[in-house]
Amino acid sequence: MENKETIQMSEAFINSAFLALSGGFQDAYTYNVRDGVFSNAQTGNVVLLSQYCMVGDWGSVLRYLMPILAFVCGVVAAERIQARFRYAQKLHWRQGVLIIEMIILTLVGFIPAELNMVATGLVSFACAMQVQTFRTVNGYSYASTMCIGNLRSGTEALSVYLRERKPEHLRQAAYYFGIILFFAIGAGIGGNVSLRYGMRTIWFCVLCLMVSFGLMYFNKEKAK
Repeated sequence: MENKETIQMSEAFINSAFLALSGGFQDAYTYNVRDGVFSNAQTGNVVLLSQYCMVGDWGSVLRYLMPILAFVCGVVAAERIQARFRYAQKLHWRQGVLIIEMIILTLVGFIPAELNMVATGLVSFACAMQVQTFRTVNGYSYASTMCIGNLRSGTEALSVYLRERKPEHLRQAAYYFGIILFFAIGAGIGGNVSLRYGMRTIWFCVLCLMVSFGLMYFNKEKAK
């Protein structure tokens, strides 16, 4: 008889694909319509913060410092939620995080341009909660809101496959490059749609997260 194990849908590729779509969209959204600030790519924010710090442009320094601090707070918040509600029965703690993220992103759509700094901080906070909460896809560590780690891991897995020809390494590489593809699709959609339709397009991310929330009511089985 075939031996099977239950896989949490929070770790399934289809769930990760919707999270990556949302992550890419959020980065393009804040960069294009919220004063050129990244919500996910904190490396870019650190680079720009340092650049403006060197020339004494303190207004711009604050603009890039806000999402960095918000990202840190988001990681802490998600970690505390996990510690407090890890064994909750009625609602999985990851679904609770998604609810908070959806509420935040819904509110962001109403925030005017005059408060862009607040908006980018809230989006970065939500992104951090997501990347802290959803950290594996089919057992492999990944990030749903950024690409550099996925690109490194996918390339490494592909290199190992070319050397050893083991199918599991090719499958691992496919997961990582697939996540990058969906992130890129989300970024492409986010960049074009947000430039055309404005600030409320962030609600596209809420739709993606609603799908992820619904998927987590199901588990899937795979053969060991």
